[in-house]
Amino acid sequence: MMETKTVFFCNYSVGTQVYSQVPELCRPFGSRALLIGGEKAMQAGLDKLNAALQDSGLEIVQAVEFGKDCTAAQISHWAQYAKELGADMIFGMGGGKALDTAKGAAFGAGLPVFTFPTVASTCAGTTALSVVYREDGSFDRFDFFPRPARHCFIDLDILAHAPWKYLQAGMGDTMGKFFECHFAARGDQLAHSSALGREISNMCYAPLREYGVQALADCREGRATHALEQAALAILVSTGLVSLLVLDQYNCAIAHSVDYGLILLPGFEEKFLHGSVVAYGVLVQLAVDQDWERARELKAFLQELEIPTTLREMEVPLDREYLKAVLHETVSGPDMEHIPYPVTEDMIFAALEAVEGL
Repeated sequence: MMETKTVFFCNYSVGTQVYSQVPELCRPFGSRALLIGGEKAMQAGLDKLNAALQDSGLEIVQAVEFGKDCTAAQISHWAQYAKELGADMIFGMGGGKALDTAKGAAFGAGLPVFTFPTVASTCAGTTALSVVYREDGSFDRFDFFPRPARHCFIDLDILAHAPWKYLQAGMGDTMGKFFECHFAARGDQLAHSSALGREISNMCYAPLREYGVQALADCREGRATHALEQAALAILVSTGLVSLLVLDQYNCAIAHSVDYGLILLPGFEEKFLHGSVVAYGVLVQLAVDQDWERARELKAFLQELEIPTTLREMEVPLDREYLKAVLHETVSGPDMEHIPYPVTEDMIFAALEAVEGL
């Protein structure tokens, strides 16, 4: 007897007036929503959402700040609170941590969840997992859910007025999905779902090459444009689809592991956003793989996006002893468990040297 496999996708709406669709799409699930969001996110989107819900029979019974991090304690707290409030559904509004908290709380409470990303920095609005942190802010675990949000409402006007650095970092992280998925899956006979996800990962790079520079310029001017829409869809939707479809071992590789190594350096994580560091990590991955043509092409593109392409730009010395913990974490991290060939600390350091002089 063959195993039954079920794949749920996240539906989405994109445009400048998508909140007008919320009553129609959410009302079948009930009339009372608890909104969990970030402080700045709710300043950006809550009034617009409340205006769209006026006289619709659907109301936000309470809007609460999710907290500082997406922790197990916060998820549990808001799940219990939603039940006490008699909520029929949970809305998540904000960036990755706010949306992950809302998703975790919804599944903990047994309620449907709807997402309202206010920055184009991650695919959290469309994925079926939460990144959970410890109380001290360090990474704890991934919580996987049976399905993603029921619907993701992508308001381009709100994204256009968000800080441009989040879009910049989102593009960096999204490129990583293309390069890492193809690298990690190299040589494997993929099942349908993973093969489909790998092909969709092409949409995590090609549209950014075409529209990314213009999208960043438009975001800096607060303009909701076709270029911004294409970049946002690559970040929020294409990446989410890859995550939903591929086996977890194909989601990340050297690029993410480089990031998890570098954030061990004192003060590094406070200065550089995750996605921008992942983009630098892709250069390291290409150097390990000795794909110099692609590495030069990517470096030129990252420079157009003003993403750092060297350790020097990130004020990190290229010193073997100083980078000892970084190198160890890079080769021993969980994202390195399924790659096409063994990678050593010597190989990573040689790649760092090569990227520095690329």
